[in-house]
Amino acid sequence: MGWQVKYIGNMSPHISSEIYMVGGRKEQDAPNYWTRRIQFSGKSSYIIALPKRWIEDMKLSAGSELTISRYGSSSLIITHRSQAHQSLRSEALIESSTKDHPHSLIRRIISAYLLGYTIIHVKAKEGKFDLRHKEMLKETVRKSLIGAEVIDESSSHITIQIFLGLPELSVENALRRMFLIAASMHRDVINALSELDRDIAIGIIREDDEVDRFSLYTIRQLKMAVSDSRILEKIGLEAPKDCLGYRVIVKSVERVADHATSIAQNVLLLKNRLDADMLSRIRRLSELAVGFFERSSQALFKRDYEAAEKLILDANIVDEAVRDLLRVIDAESSREHSYVTRLIVEDIKRTAEYATDIAEIVLNLTADKVLFNSPTS
Repeated sequence: MGWQVKYIGNMSPHISSEIYMVGGRKEQDAPNYWTRRIQFSGKSSYIIALPKRWIEDMKLSAGSELTISRYGSSSLIITHRSQAHQSLRSEALIESSTKDHPHSLIRRIISAYLLGYTIIHVKAKEGKFDLRHKEMLKETVRKSLIGAEVIDESSSHITIQIFLGLPELSVENALRRMFLIAASMHRDVINALSELDRDIAIGIIREDDEVDRFSLYTIRQLKMAVSDSRILEKIGLEAPKDCLGYRVIVKSVERVADHATSIAQNVLLLKNRLDADMLSRIRRLSELAVGFFERSSQALFKRDYEAAEKLILDANIVDEAVRDLLRVIDAESSREHSYVTRLIVEDIKRTAEYATDIAEIVLNLTADKVLFNSPTS
């Protein structure tokens, strides 16, 4: 709904319609904090004043249209209507030199993507791209940046546009996809280990790129949502504080996928299959760790405080299983590939630890469900 600023006599500027803005005092001489009393006017309107300084600083005047939106259960956000749809940054320009390392250019492009730019121009300083830079740039856009496409290209200039609309892939849906891929990677890599299947191992290493794509996309959404309540609502979150928790969770899921990749890389180092008993022990430990990981995702998406707490309390089960398996490995130190086996066990252990980290974040996100306000005296 649109609202208009009105100026009434010598009073402060007002917003017209159901909620108006009037009277009040400054809070502790801070320019961004004022206390206001709601006043009742007529039969259905309520009035609250806007400080004149704010009107001047934001270059508003009588007739300027504002948007008022509800933010959570206790806040209202007032936005200048002409800026209401300008949350996304428009264009970024990145200059590329042949002296730069290709990865330096890629990092700058990813940074612009994460900051929410919709168009990224890359210009060659020397008038022509280094071929390595150009090929790596296009590969990054194709493999790593969801919604990004090269829309214009020459020997000295490349333009990337991010077409993805916010409602099409919520943070929750992207994160669900990350959880599913990471869990699948762990199950597949244990099969690759059991069969010493190098093709499966190589496929798992490649699949890690898909998790990274969703990770970058989700971080982009979270960064934009922190400063814009409309984006926050569109991507499926309730409050800005959720963004930090989800950012940590995204990183944890990404690391779980990295540990599956690490196991796959160790599979490629093995010359012979592990014996059946050791494979059976590793598989049981892996199933336990992946089970923890999936429990953490269920607790997150159900916003289940009790389930997250139970997972944390059960963490010692994995710790004991890891210690038992390491004792078996140490007792047979002459066994071939014992070093690689220990590395694989460590990767599985870290997977369970990241699941516990996720559960800790879920506790923080859902604490309001188990906390009650103390009665006021």
